Amino acid sequence: MKKTLLIVAFFSCMTTATAQKYVGGDISLLTKYEEAGVVYKDKDGNDVQPLTFFKEQGLNAMRVRLFVDPSFDNDKAVCQDLEYVKALGKRIKEAGHKFMLDFHYSDTWADPGKQWTPDAWKTLNDEALATKVYEYTKKCLEELKAAGAGPDFIQTGNEISFGMLWGVAGTTANHCYIDSPDANWNRFFSFLKKAGAACREECPDAKIIIHSERVPEKDVLIDYFDRIKTASIDYDIIGLSYYPAYHGDLATLEGALKALEDKNYGKDIMIVETGYSYAWALDGTTFDYTATYPYTEEGQRQFTADLITMLNKHESVKGLFWWWPEDNGNKGVTDKWWNAALYNHDTGKPYAAFYELKSFATSTNINQFTHEKETDSDWYSLNGLKHTRKPAEKGVYINNGKTIVIK
Repeated sequence: MKKTLLIVAFFSCMTTATAQKYVGGDISLLTKYEEAGVVYKDKDGNDVQPLTFFKEQGLNAMRVRLFVDPSFDNDKAVCQDLEYVKALGKRIKEAGHKFMLDFHYSDTWADPGKQWTPDAWKTLNDEALATKVYEYTKKCLEELKAAGAGPDFIQTGNEISFGMLWGVAGTTANHCYIDSPDANWNRFFSFLKKAGAACREECPDAKIIIHSERVPEKDVLIDYFDRIKTASIDYDIIGLSYYPAYHGDLATLEGALKALEDKNYGKDIMIVETGYSYAWALDGTTFDYTATYPYTEEGQRQFTADLITMLNKHESVKGLFWWWPEDNGNKGVTDKWWNAALYNHDTGKPYAAFYELKSFATSTNINQFTHEKETDSDWYSLNGLKHTRKPAEKGVYINNGKTIVIK
């Protein structure tokens, strides 16, 4: 009887530990890099196929942005129309990853300071605009499914803390701040409801994400999600952007996570964008973290490791996505240089931080129970605790992607 109870208890623990978590990146420019002849390599210098390699290294989900008509923008990185996303999304799914679709509902970058209405929609009144959001969302999802690229996660807007679809560039009347008129918020929520309705109809199994970047402003963040709750917005996951260069230290992020958890919204949380520089400050940096994490490959790796250690203490956090990890030498793909990429532009090899990412989900992706021989790589207990060497205590651990029993 004791043996039976131990087995039951063990597999109960395993069931808890296998609650799914997702780790990957926003790889929206991967197609353009490949078309430009960029070669991706592993740490030993061997050529690899990126999506297959990502999967082999423990990543399991990828994010792609979608613009309404990116031809209106001269930024080479703004190229992800529906046809582009269908093709890349299909490849992501075929490689065994989950697919996160990020609707920008704009012809250009949508972020806290830019939520401009697409050119083709700019003459619509608010009621017609809400209908257009529904129709556009539904059409995109229909076509993605037909192309074999049905999304598993759907962001209905990108960094929409202050609303979306404000109007033409320069419009200020429709912004949603704490002290904005209720009419502004109601207008915004009408769009979210229409977008969510289309998602539920076309992709009922997909999880809807509401995305905010207000990590440093807990009062604004909580006010925002309180309003969303009061408005009965239908969604599943709180998505956050967190860049130390703009949002502060890890304690700031953890404070935001605790504030959200204390409110008991009943939602999972994902860090849908993060990044830290391997060299030089990011453009517009407002917080210098270099005393703790220098702008070096090792500094980037240590930041990633510490971020994951902190996130793995929060059961509510189910996702971690690095932004633009695939940036791997310009070759005319963009006019920009992303100092927080995960690839060395000179060698084509991943930086050390790339190999840290898998530890976010290692303890939750147990696909087999085995007595495989251990290796020299890091060890993880079933609660996500990282060990730099083989543990001395008896128990079940994860080592090199295998479940190891230490007797």
